[in-house]
Amino acid sequence: MTDVVMPQMGESIVEGTLTKWLKKPGDKVERDEPLFEISTDKVDTEIPSPAAGTLGDVLVQEGQTVQVNAVVARINEAGNGAAAAPPPPAQKAEPAPAPEQAAPPPPPPPPAAAKPAPPPPPPAPAAEELKEPAGLLSPLVRKMARENNIDLSKVTGTGAGGRITREDVETYMKQPAAVSAPASAPASAPSGPAVPIGQAQPMAKSRIEPMSNMRIKIAEHMVMSKRTSAHVTTVHRVDMTRVAKMRAKHKEDFAARYGMSLTFLPFVARAAVEALRAFPIVNASIDGTNIIYHNEINLGIAVALDNGLIVPVIRNADEKTVLGLQRSIVDLASRARAKQLKPDEIQGGTFSITNFGSFGSIFATPIINQPQLAILGVGAVEKIPVVIDDAIAIRSQCFLALTFDHRLIDGALGDQFTGKVKAILENWSEEVL
Repeated sequence: MTDVVMPQMGESIVEGTLTKWLKKPGDKVERDEPLFEISTDKVDTEIPSPAAGTLGDVLVQEGQTVQVNAVVARINEAGNGAAAAPPPPAQKAEPAPAPEQAAPPPPPPPPAAAKPAPPPPPPAPAAEELKEPAGLLSPLVRKMARENNIDLSKVTGTGAGGRITREDVETYMKQPAAVSAPASAPASAPSGPAVPIGQAQPMAKSRIEPMSNMRIKIAEHMVMSKRTSAHVTTVHRVDMTRVAKMRAKHKEDFAARYGMSLTFLPFVARAAVEALRAFPIVNASIDGTNIIYHNEINLGIAVALDNGLIVPVIRNADEKTVLGLQRSIVDLASRARAKQLKPDEIQGGTFSITNFGSFGSIFATPIINQPQLAILGVGAVEKIPVVIDDAIAIRSQCFLALTFDHRLIDGALGDQFTGKVKAILENWSEEVL
């Protein structure tokens, strides 16, 4: 029998939320086959099975948050079928609390009848729903509380560090106190609880939905970044005509040979790493009153997900060609959307690029990805009429927006760096194939 544990996804990670089981008890699993999904402060990802066999006991349910290295399940390896028998009885012992909950119900009903007297209670649950105890709550727990009008401050948590689990909410719901609010409705409306609920629904002009764990962390990081760095954005218009012609010349052969599209992003990334070599301070970071110069250029590429944003890192990006950069971008983006990134692939970035142009935006002011000092935003490449030597010509152009930390990078340096990127792109000569 093999224990399946909550992995430590990075040095600073101390816990994770098990969001989904990909296998059910009794299912056969192969070694390294995806077994369950987790969500941490850093990344949402799939966790592979540590051994081949049959999934036995599932000790942690979906939505629960547990400490790293906690056992979440057990796998009965091939040939150990007999050993699988003992665990089930242990799990079946859990329903025992049901009798305890069934016994208490009789006494509380009288008090419940006394509470209905004040009319205000019916609308109160919606407000109380927002009263959450300190600590991390899983999306499932928040959803259960919202749907059942439960004040989580009244629920006793039995999880790690006193956290509230799904079982805690279910236990609370079985107690008479948990249904006291709905019980109060009949007093003011003899026709039954459906009446006050029906009256409240037409008045509701909004709904409350808890943020996902990833969304919460993104919000925290964005606010922290604005609070940490003195943000300034400089914008340069870049003539991408030479790059556009180079891309048009090779994109069909590129797709046929490598099975992927050739976009503008790897050209910008290639120009950016060359500029970082010329201006190493833009690739640095700040530690108190010290400047940390990084010898490696690790390029973060922002990837939009269905539920948020993540910035996987291309390590030693200055050693890669346009082909190598395009391949890395496609690989990281596809695995990010499939929740298959490893912890070290989203850490250690020294400079970032965000391609808001892929969604049609021509201009934006990105927020610095801490602890970096700058981020380069790339707008959509468009053909527009421009004046060249007093004549009107059609050129492919885009805007590059560099947001930098003014604590260390002054405006002149920021413009020189962006000007370097601009010059490389406008005078592109490096072959792609």
